[in-house]
Amino acid sequence: MDKKRVLFICVHNSARSQMAQAFANHEHGDALEASSAGLEPTALNPLAVAVMAEAGLDISAQAASSVFERFKAGETYDYIITVCAEAEVKCPVFPGIARRLHWPFDDPEALAGDREQRLEGARAIRDAVRRAVAELAAEARGPAA
Repeated sequence: MDKKRVLFICVHNSARSQMAQAFANHEHGDALEASSAGLEPTALNPLAVAVMAEAGLDISAQAASSVFERFKAGETYDYIITVCAEAEVKCPVFPGIARRLHWPFDDPEALAGDREQRLEGARAIRDAVRRAVAELAAEARGPAA
């Protein structure tokens, strides 16, 4: 089976898209080859790093990248998946035939409360991202034999 190339896009490429990339590559690497990028790349969100570590995945060494640099490089993907509203609107159209999906997850940056309350919110986002990536991987693998 050929792996499906996936690009997860968000504004800052600091949390949701990084989570999706990690789940795709580490839990579904047989079916998916994932990257992530942002419209305005920034440093990783510490909440995302913390809740991913709780799930057994260290994303602390992942770095944000620019969606426009990937576009200019002519990279092609089977799936282009935006994980926030702004990215859906501003995402460039990549060359080749790609299926575009939109997964509107909440933004960990917008979580309120004390650290534990924000971590709890980030865990919910992480778990929703994990489920969506698992569904994508199942689709990429095709019908069970």
